[in-house]
Amino acid sequence: MRTGDEAILEVCDLVKHYPLTQGILIKRQVGSVRAVDGVSFGLRRGETLGVVGESGCGKSTLAKLLVHLERPTSGSIRFKGEDITRLSGRALKAVRRNIQMVFQDPYTSLNPRMTVGDIIGEPFEIHPEAAPKGDRRKRVRELLDVVGLDPGYVNRYPHQFSGGQRQRIGIARGLALNPEIIICDEPVSALDVSVQAQVVNLLERLQDEFHLSYVFIAHDLSVVRHISDRVAVMYLGRLAETGTDGQIYEHPTHPYTQALLSAVPVPDPRARDRRERILLSGDVPSPAHPPSGCRFRTRCWKAQEVCARDVPPLDVPEWFREGGGPAAHPSACHFAAERQVVPPEPVGPGEP
Repeated sequence: MRTGDEAILEVCDLVKHYPLTQGILIKRQVGSVRAVDGVSFGLRRGETLGVVGESGCGKSTLAKLLVHLERPTSGSIRFKGEDITRLSGRALKAVRRNIQMVFQDPYTSLNPRMTVGDIIGEPFEIHPEAAPKGDRRKRVRELLDVVGLDPGYVNRYPHQFSGGQRQRIGIARGLALNPEIIICDEPVSALDVSVQAQVVNLLERLQDEFHLSYVFIAHDLSVVRHISDRVAVMYLGRLAETGTDGQIYEHPTHPYTQALLSAVPVPDPRARDRRERILLSGDVPSPAHPPSGCRFRTRCWKAQEVCARDVPPLDVPEWFREGGGPAAHPSACHFAAERQVVPPEPVGPGEP
């Protein structure tokens, strides 16, 4: 896929804290859940940014913030240079047309009382300028055809479809208003492996056809690598490491990224036997009481006193800047070091 240099979406120091309260008649705040705590990244036109991390790290909250389903505690989200966190009313409605979302669960994200035609055509009721009233049924049929479904299914209900077909309906709904950005919140995690491949290939084809930009959130690192141009690894509300797919998967420098990669299933038995497994100790800390300094330090084998005292910046480590190379990418670790988790396959006799 071809990406441009123009940043269509810029996120700067995005924060979302949910208050924790006590009391029945008089409620007082006693703390907060730091779901997203200072996330910054950019998304270029035509690019796919993959976001990976464990459950509870804040990925879905980040997705809701990007489509303005949640209001941030602080920080900014700029779409084409305009801070959309400050918008409301008609101005926000206009921006929402250009940033759509595909949800994780294809079963609960579709209204069971509405036909497929009504579900896909509902955005036209909110944004009537997107399609004239007389052409909406035709447009719905075209969208069904685009995502690989029979246009004749327009009068069927969601319960008459499989999980993969329902997700295609959700993608068609996301495409209805011709958006520029689609936020994909784990769109394949509830699907079978074979269906996952079909949906991912569909998303790639639609990206080329409609010049879309994606923020693709997932647990499965192999799926993220297949579709992403750049990858952001998230841990407990913050980004731990960012880079191109080759930098993250072949030259990881953050201990958390290395631990994640060591757990990815490897289809080749020879590579699987030579893979170095990294087992983390302890549980993921509560986002209501995150560790001081580096949030990964309570599970990290490299942790030292400085890790508890200072928050490591998400930047290219000093010792990688001069030499450059694939290891020179942002990593939020005081002791970032390249580590090959899965060694390359040995070259056999007679092979180049």
